[in-house]
Amino acid sequence: MASLEKITIGPGLTFDILTAGKADAPLVLLLHGFAESMHCWRAQVKALAVAGYRALAPSQRGYSPGARPDTGDTASYHIDRLMDDAMAIVAAAGHGERRFHLVGHDWGGSIAWALADRFPQLVASLAVLSRPHPNAFNRALQVTDSDQAHRSRHHKAFLEPGAADVVLSDNAKWLRERWAANGVPAAAMTKHLGVLGNKPAMEAALAWYRARGAIRSPLGPIRVPTLSIWGDADDTVGRIAAEGTRDFVSAPYRFEALPGVGHFAADQVRDRVSELLLGHVATYPV
Repeated sequence: MASLEKITIGPGLTFDILTAGKADAPLVLLLHGFAESMHCWRAQVKALAVAGYRALAPSQRGYSPGARPDTGDTASYHIDRLMDDAMAIVAAAGHGERRFHLVGHDWGGSIAWALADRFPQLVASLAVLSRPHPNAFNRALQVTDSDQAHRSRHHKAFLEPGAADVVLSDNAKWLRERWAANGVPAAAMTKHLGVLGNKPAMEAALAWYRARGAIRSPLGPIRVPTLSIWGDADDTVGRIAAEGTRDFVSAPYRFEALPGVGHFAADQVRDRVSELLLGHVATYPV
Protein backbone atom coordinates (compact mmCIF):
# COMPACT_ATOMS: atom_id res chain seq x y z
CA MET A 1 0.00 0.00 0.00
CA ALA A 2 1.11 3.56 -0.68
CA SER A 3 1.41 5.86 2.30
CA LEU A 4 1.41 9.64 2.64
CA GLU A 5 4.55 10.97 4.29
CA LYS A 6 6.35 14.30 4.62
CA ILE A 7 9.89 15.22 3.65
CA THR A 8 11.52 18.48 4.74
CA ILE A 9 14.39 19.82 2.63
CA GLY A 10 14.76 23.25 4.20
CA PRO A 11 12.96 26.06 6.05
CA GLY A 12 9.44 26.45 4.71
CA LEU A 13 9.85 23.49 2.37
CA THR A 14 8.05 20.44 3.72
CA PHE A 15 6.56 18.27 0.99
CA ASP A 16 3.71 15.79 1.10
CA ILE A 17 4.96 12.58 -0.53
CA LEU A 18 3.04 9.56 -1.78
CA THR A 19 5.43 6.64 -1.30
CA ALA A 20 5.68 2.87 -1.23
CA GLY A 21 8.46 0.28 -1.23
CA LYS A 22 11.48 -0.53 0.90
CA ALA A 23 13.77 2.37 1.81
CA ASP A 24 16.88 0.71 0.37
CA ALA A 25 15.26 -0.38 -2.92
CA PRO A 26 16.11 1.31 -6.25
CA LEU A 27 14.40 4.70 -6.31
CA VAL A 28 11.82 5.92 -8.81
CA LEU A 29 10.87 9.62 -8.54
CA LEU A 30 7.54 10.55 -10.15
CA LEU A 31 6.74 14.22 -10.81
CA HIS A 32 3.15 15.32 -11.47
CA GLY A 33 2.04 18.07 -13.82
CA PHE A 34 -0.82 20.57 -14.14
CA ALA A 35 -3.69 20.31 -13.60
CA GLU A 36 -3.25 17.25 -11.43
CA SER A 37 -1.52 16.22 -8.23
CA MET A 38 0.72 13.53 -6.82
CA HIS A 39 -2.38 11.30 -6.73
CA CYS A 40 -2.13 10.75 -10.50
CA TRP A 41 0.67 8.28 -9.69
CA ARG A 42 -1.18 6.17 -7.08
CA ALA A 43 -1.45 3.08 -9.28
CA GLN A 44 2.13 3.37 -10.54
CA VAL A 45 3.55 3.90 -7.03
CA LYS A 46 1.91 0.67 -5.88
CA ALA A 47 2.97 -1.30 -8.96
CA LEU A 48 6.58 -0.13 -8.65
CA ALA A 49 6.70 -1.10 -4.98
CA VAL A 50 5.36 -4.59 -5.73
CA ALA A 51 8.10 -4.95 -8.37
CA GLY A 52 10.81 -4.15 -5.82
CA TYR A 53 11.31 -0.41 -6.20
CA ARG A 54 10.89 2.49 -3.83
CA ALA A 55 8.54 5.00 -5.43
CA LEU A 56 8.26 8.64 -4.39
CA ALA A 57 5.58 10.93 -5.83
CA PRO A 58 5.86 14.37 -4.19
CA SER A 59 3.21 17.04 -4.11
CA GLN A 60 5.50 19.67 -5.54
CA ARG A 61 6.29 23.28 -4.68
CA GLY A 62 3.08 25.25 -4.23
CA TYR A 63 0.92 22.14 -4.27
CA SER A 64 2.16 21.09 -0.81
CA PRO A 65 0.84 23.57 1.80
CA GLY A 66 4.12 23.21 3.67
CA ALA A 67 6.15 24.18 0.59
CA ARG A 68 4.30 27.22 -0.71
CA PRO A 69 6.43 30.37 -0.98
CA ASP A 70 4.73 33.71 -1.55
CA THR A 71 3.37 33.62 -5.09
CA GLY A 72 4.32 37.28 -5.46
CA ASP A 73 7.94 36.12 -5.46
CA THR A 74 7.86 34.65 -8.96
CA ALA A 75 11.51 33.60 -8.81
CA SER A 76 10.62 31.12 -6.07
CA TYR A 77 8.65 29.14 -8.67
CA HIS A 78 11.25 29.16 -11.45
CA ILE A 79 11.95 25.75 -12.97
CA ASP A 80 15.43 25.81 -11.43
CA ARG A 81 13.83 25.88 -7.97
CA LEU A 82 11.53 22.98 -8.95
CA MET A 83 14.59 21.04 -10.10
CA ASP A 84 16.38 21.84 -6.84
CA ASP A 85 13.37 20.49 -4.92
CA ALA A 86 13.41 17.21 -6.82
CA MET A 87 17.10 16.58 -6.21
CA ALA A 88 16.81 17.58 -2.54
CA ILE A 89 13.88 15.18 -2.08
CA VAL A 90 15.99 12.37 -3.55
CA ALA A 91 18.81 13.23 -1.13
CA ALA A 92 16.47 13.54 1.86
CA ALA A 93 15.06 10.11 1.04
CA GLY A 94 18.55 8.72 1.65
CA HIS A 95 19.70 8.28 -1.93
CA GLY A 96 22.29 11.07 -2.04
CA GLU A 97 24.50 10.56 -5.10
CA ARG A 98 22.95 7.19 -6.00
CA ARG A 99 21.40 6.79 -9.44
CA PHE A 100 17.61 6.78 -9.70
CA HIS A 101 14.81 6.45 -12.23
CA LEU A 102 12.88 9.58 -13.16
CA VAL A 103 9.28 9.88 -14.40
CA GLY A 104 7.40 13.07 -15.24
CA HIS A 105 4.02 14.08 -16.63
CA ASP A 106 3.20 17.43 -18.26
CA TRP A 107 4.98 20.12 -16.16
CA GLY A 108 6.64 17.31 -14.23
CA GLY A 109 7.89 16.13 -17.62
CA SER A 110 9.44 19.55 -18.28
CA ILE A 111 11.28 19.27 -14.97
CA ALA A 112 12.31 15.70 -15.78
CA TRP A 113 13.72 16.65 -19.20
CA ALA A 114 15.77 19.41 -17.57
CA LEU A 115 17.05 17.13 -14.80
CA ALA A 116 18.08 14.45 -17.29
CA ASP A 117 19.93 17.11 -19.28
CA ARG A 118 21.74 18.44 -16.20
CA PHE A 119 22.36 15.20 -14.28
CA PRO A 120 22.76 12.36 -16.82
CA GLN A 121 25.17 10.63 -14.47
CA LEU A 122 22.47 10.31 -11.81
CA VAL A 123 19.38 9.52 -13.90
CA ALA A 124 19.38 5.82 -14.76
CA SER A 125 16.31 6.11 -16.97
CA LEU A 126 13.80 8.76 -17.97
CA ALA A 127 10.10 8.34 -18.74
CA VAL A 128 7.98 11.30 -19.81
CA LEU A 129 4.23 11.40 -20.35
CA SER A 130 2.48 14.04 -22.47
CA ARG A 131 5.45 16.40 -22.65
CA PRO A 132 7.74 16.52 -25.69
CA HIS A 133 11.39 17.46 -25.44
CA PRO A 134 11.41 21.30 -25.24
CA ASN A 135 13.25 21.58 -28.56
CA ALA A 136 10.63 19.43 -30.29
CA PHE A 137 7.88 21.49 -28.67
CA ASN A 138 9.44 24.80 -29.76
CA ARG A 139 9.94 23.48 -33.29
CA ALA A 140 6.31 22.35 -33.53
CA LEU A 141 5.14 25.81 -32.45
CA GLN A 142 6.96 27.27 -35.48
CA VAL A 143 5.53 24.84 -38.06
CA THR A 144 2.99 26.78 -40.10
CA ASP A 145 0.64 23.83 -40.67
CA SER A 146 0.92 22.61 -37.06
CA ASP A 147 -1.91 23.06 -34.57
CA GLN A 148 0.45 23.10 -31.60
CA ALA A 149 0.09 26.84 -30.97
CA HIS A 150 -3.69 26.43 -30.77
CA ARG A 151 -3.34 23.43 -28.45
CA SER A 152 -1.08 25.47 -26.16
CA ARG A 153 -3.17 28.63 -26.07
CA HIS A 154 -4.12 28.08 -22.43
CA HIS A 155 -0.48 28.58 -21.39
CA LYS A 156 -0.72 32.30 -22.20
CA ALA A 157 -4.13 32.53 -20.55
CA PHE A 158 -2.56 31.25 -17.33
CA LEU A 159 -0.27 34.30 -17.29
CA GLU A 160 -3.24 36.67 -16.96
CA PRO A 161 -4.26 38.18 -13.60
CA GLY A 162 -7.29 36.41 -12.21
CA ALA A 163 -6.53 33.12 -13.97
CA ALA A 164 -6.90 31.17 -10.70
CA ASP A 165 -10.43 32.51 -10.21
CA VAL A 166 -11.35 31.58 -13.78
CA VAL A 167 -10.07 28.01 -13.42
CA LEU A 168 -11.79 27.49 -10.06
CA SER A 169 -15.07 29.23 -10.86
CA ASP A 170 -18.37 27.36 -10.85
CA ASN A 171 -17.00 24.53 -8.71
CA ALA A 172 -13.86 24.17 -10.84
CA LYS A 173 -15.92 23.64 -13.98
CA TRP A 174 -12.96 24.19 -16.33
CA LEU A 175 -10.92 21.52 -14.57
CA ARG A 176 -13.76 19.02 -14.32
CA GLU A 177 -14.74 19.37 -17.96
CA ARG A 178 -11.15 19.03 -19.15
CA TRP A 179 -10.50 15.99 -16.99
CA ALA A 180 -13.73 14.36 -18.12
CA ALA A 181 -12.90 14.98 -21.78
CA ASN A 182 -9.56 13.23 -21.21
CA GLY A 183 -11.02 10.18 -19.50
CA VAL A 184 -10.02 10.95 -15.90
CA PRO A 185 -12.21 8.92 -13.49
CA ALA A 186 -14.43 10.85 -11.08
CA ALA A 187 -12.62 9.42 -8.03
CA ALA A 188 -9.31 10.75 -9.36
CA MET A 189 -10.85 14.18 -9.94
CA THR A 190 -11.87 14.30 -6.29
CA LYS A 191 -8.32 13.44 -5.18
CA HIS A 192 -6.81 16.15 -7.38
CA LEU A 193 -9.29 18.78 -6.23
CA GLY A 194 -8.41 17.92 -2.65
CA VAL A 195 -4.94 19.27 -3.43
CA LEU A 196 -5.55 21.87 -6.12
CA GLY A 197 -9.15 22.99 -5.66
CA ASN A 198 -8.41 26.00 -3.45
CA LYS A 199 -7.15 29.41 -4.45
CA PRO A 200 -3.76 29.39 -2.62
CA ALA A 201 -2.79 26.10 -4.27
CA MET A 202 -4.07 27.19 -7.68
CA GLU A 203 -2.23 30.51 -7.49
CA ALA A 204 0.95 28.60 -6.66
CA ALA A 205 0.42 26.12 -9.49
CA LEU A 206 -0.06 28.95 -11.98
CA ALA A 207 3.04 30.67 -10.58
CA TRP A 208 5.04 27.96 -12.35
CA TYR A 209 3.79 29.33 -15.69
CA ARG A 210 4.37 32.93 -14.67
CA ALA A 211 7.94 32.19 -13.57
CA ARG A 212 8.72 30.53 -16.89
CA GLY A 213 6.80 32.86 -19.19
CA ALA A 214 5.71 31.81 -22.66
CA ILE A 215 9.13 30.53 -23.81
CA ARG A 216 10.58 27.11 -23.03
CA SER A 217 14.37 27.12 -22.80
CA PRO A 218 16.07 24.73 -25.24
CA LEU A 219 18.05 21.78 -23.95
CA GLY A 220 20.80 19.67 -25.38
CA PRO A 221 20.26 16.12 -26.65
CA ILE A 222 19.25 13.79 -23.82
CA ARG A 223 21.89 11.15 -22.99
CA VAL A 224 19.65 9.06 -20.73
CA PRO A 225 17.60 6.03 -21.91
CA THR A 226 14.17 7.51 -22.52
CA LEU A 227 10.58 6.34 -22.80
CA SER A 228 8.11 8.86 -24.22
CA ILE A 229 4.40 8.11 -23.72
CA TRP A 230 1.79 10.10 -25.65
CA GLY A 231 -1.94 9.57 -26.10
CA ASP A 232 -3.12 10.39 -29.59
CA ALA A 233 -6.24 12.07 -28.12
CA ASP A 234 -4.07 14.47 -26.06
CA ASP A 235 -5.70 17.89 -26.30
CA THR A 236 -2.50 19.86 -25.58
CA VAL A 237 0.28 17.94 -27.36
CA GLY A 238 0.04 17.30 -31.09
CA ARG A 239 1.65 14.54 -33.12
CA ILE A 240 4.38 16.72 -34.64
CA ALA A 241 5.78 17.66 -31.24
CA ALA A 242 5.32 14.18 -29.80
CA GLU A 243 6.97 12.29 -32.66
CA GLY A 244 9.64 14.97 -33.08
CA THR A 245 11.08 14.24 -29.64
CA ARG A 246 13.11 11.34 -31.08
CA ASP A 247 15.38 13.90 -32.79
CA PHE A 248 16.58 15.19 -29.41
CA VAL A 249 17.46 11.97 -27.57
CA SER A 250 20.88 10.47 -28.26
CA ALA A 251 20.43 7.50 -25.89
CA PRO A 252 18.20 4.45 -26.43
CA TYR A 253 14.70 5.78 -27.08
CA ARG A 254 11.20 4.36 -27.21
CA PHE A 255 8.10 6.24 -28.29
CA GLU A 256 4.79 4.73 -27.22
CA ALA A 257 1.63 6.20 -28.74
CA LEU A 258 -1.56 5.18 -26.93
CA PRO A 259 -4.64 5.11 -29.22
CA GLY A 260 -7.64 7.02 -27.90
CA VAL A 261 -5.83 8.16 -24.73
CA GLY A 262 -5.88 11.79 -23.62
CA HIS A 263 -3.50 14.05 -21.76
CA PHE A 264 -3.79 12.34 -18.35
CA ALA A 265 -2.71 8.81 -19.26
CA ALA A 266 -1.58 7.78 -15.76
CA ASP A 267 -5.16 8.27 -14.55
CA GLN A 268 -6.97 7.13 -17.68
CA VAL A 269 -5.07 3.90 -18.49
CA ARG A 270 -3.33 3.13 -15.21
CA ASP A 271 -2.44 -0.48 -15.89
CA ARG A 272 -0.95 0.25 -19.31
CA VAL A 273 1.17 3.09 -17.98
CA SER A 274 2.34 0.92 -15.08
CA GLU A 275 3.25 -1.86 -17.50
CA LEU A 276 5.29 0.50 -19.67
CA LEU A 277 7.10 2.05 -16.71
CA LEU A 278 7.95 -1.32 -15.16
CA GLY A 279 9.37 -2.58 -18.43
CA HIS A 280 11.42 0.56 -18.90
CA VAL A 281 13.04 0.72 -15.47
CA ALA A 282 13.78 -3.01 -15.55
CA THR A 283 15.65 -2.56 -18.84
CA TYR A 284 18.00 0.01 -17.29
CA PRO A 285 18.77 -1.17 -13.74
CA VAL A 286 20.46 1.18 -11.28
